[in-house]
Amino acid sequence: MATVALTAENFDEVTGKDGIVLVDFWASWCGPCVRFAPTYERSSEKHTNITFGKVDTEAEQALAAKFDIRSIPTIMAVRDGVIVFSQPGALPESALENLIEQVEKLDMDDVRKQLAAHSH
Repeated sequence: MATVALTAENFDEVTGKDGIVLVDFWASWCGPCVRFAPTYERSSEKHTNITFGKVDTEAEQALAAKFDIRSIPTIMAVRDGVIVFSQPGALPESALENLIEQVEKLDMDDVRKQLAAHSH
């Protein structure tokens, strides 16, 4: 599955579904973003059960601000509507694959319990 362009209009709808959504915050002028793009694309073709989204931070400045994106590329992982990972920096392919494995293994009931405990 190719990557999906995420915008302020579709972001919540796409990331709010059950399953895993990876989000790449990027910009066309960002060298590391451009170099990371083929890695992200290859991973999207390998993991057809995962939605791979891209947020162009130039076009979607409100989204970048909402998530306090200060450095790009930033990779965010959302599972079942919950942000479970967010980190700036282009990942090598092995690290991206490792991230996907970790997100797939998460016990989401446990994650929700931890979130609930921290929100009080």
